[in-house]
Amino acid sequence: MTRLVLILGDQLTEGAAALRAAGPDDVILMAEVADEAAYVPHHPKKIAFLFAAMRKFAAALREAGRRVDYVALDDPHNTGSIPGEILRAADRHGATEVLATEPGEWQLIGLLNDLPLTVRLLPDDRFLCSQSEFARWAEGRKELRMEWFYREMRRKTGLLMDEGAPAGGRWNYDADNRKPPPGEADPAAPMHFTPDEVVDEVLNLVEARFADNFGTLRPFWFATDRGQARRALAHFVATALPRFGDYQDAMLRGQPFLWHSVLSLYMNAGLLGPMEVCRAVEDAWRAGDVPLNAAEGYIRQILGWREYMRGIYFIEGPDYTSRNVLGHGRALPPMYWGAETDMRCIAETVAQTRDEAYAHHIQRLMITGNFALIAGIDPADVHQWYLAVYADAYEWVEAPNVIGMSQYADGGIVGSKPYVSSGNYIARMSNYCSGCAYDVKTKTGQGACPFNLLYWHFLDRHRERFQGNPRMANMYRTWDRMDEERRATVLAEAETFLNRMAQGARV
Repeated sequence: MTRLVLILGDQLTEGAAALRAAGPDDVILMAEVADEAAYVPHHPKKIAFLFAAMRKFAAALREAGRRVDYVALDDPHNTGSIPGEILRAADRHGATEVLATEPGEWQLIGLLNDLPLTVRLLPDDRFLCSQSEFARWAEGRKELRMEWFYREMRRKTGLLMDEGAPAGGRWNYDADNRKPPPGEADPAAPMHFTPDEVVDEVLNLVEARFADNFGTLRPFWFATDRGQARRALAHFVATALPRFGDYQDAMLRGQPFLWHSVLSLYMNAGLLGPMEVCRAVEDAWRAGDVPLNAAEGYIRQILGWREYMRGIYFIEGPDYTSRNVLGHGRALPPMYWGAETDMRCIAETVAQTRDEAYAHHIQRLMITGNFALIAGIDPADVHQWYLAVYADAYEWVEAPNVIGMSQYADGGIVGSKPYVSSGNYIARMSNYCSGCAYDVKTKTGQGACPFNLLYWHFLDRHRERFQGNPRMANMYRTWDRMDEERRATVLAEAETFLNRMAQGARV
């Protein structure tokens, strides 16, 4: 009996569980569907990347002798949904059973389980920590801190370990990786690829169907097959990794990538494996080509944060994206969608996001995320925005980063304290403040930096929750040392700013 083998757009791996379980008579189903492309207004570059990579992956499977049923977005009979295309394909091929690698999104898992067919969901073993393994690690722990998970993963994989001990004698070199941007930067850009015939066809399709989506489609330079992704990995290791550690938190106007890899979209789609990337980084360190702080800092983002975020998403369950323990409810301001703003750090980050479908982790956490948190934006809106605008965003990794780490909406499951800062942090780690309409050194009055005002406003309105947090004690002591009149001025000016923003005024 023929079975359908479903391959999703983020499962473009030859060794994916469903492909390994498939027999020679089974039909591999791949489909470009409107529901997946449009349930949030995805960045056009993300849609084009996935469709082009899917088409090339399907072609490679056919060349390997596999039976592939591929449904393009513009197929006139396309139902627009994964369940709809499964049912159509089952009818075409006389199939009653579906094999699938488990999706990384609760909603799609539910849709597959509701099909009137036999559906076998196989664990997605492309990750270095299975869901069951993470659940065992988490069981009974009072706090699920990433650092302790990361150390367990180092021991398990042997990455950056020497005779059972961490390389260099330390688990974490984060303290060495917080340098402000250098005075002059000549970063190594990620490898760019010229669109071929397949990519051009997809670009034309996306341009026609998603013209109103936020984001610039062209120029398009992403890798769209495994061979290109491997070249992008080798290029990063050779040219950018040596300085990645020192400046991974730095931000510069006009420099969207600095020494970052921009490999996450390839890993998250399946074109690169996490261990493959980590081994390449470790090998470069052991060969003496990169410093240990760079290798450890990069591997921690994959072996630590990436695996940890997936574990959190699945143990917390389908309601995780609706968490809002701080009760924030303000609407996402138009400047997140490109409306003009006088805040240069927001303008720079959003413009970069529009053009590249990319911003690095500090831009996401301490610029757009930090502002949303201290301004009290509804975390559901923030979650939807991040999911829409970044090429590497899938719910299993994006939701815990936003709901948990960035917005503290999960009440501290991911972070032991909220990631909030005044404008001082941004001034230290970037050159965004230079020439800004607001003055980062001005705390109140004309030209006061909104981050300065909203930072204290956030701490004041959530004092009952956070004043007992030992990591925030100094913040509250500083606030309490201010005279009463100054505190009242700060809060009043913050309220004025928030009200102006809520009324749609340019801020």
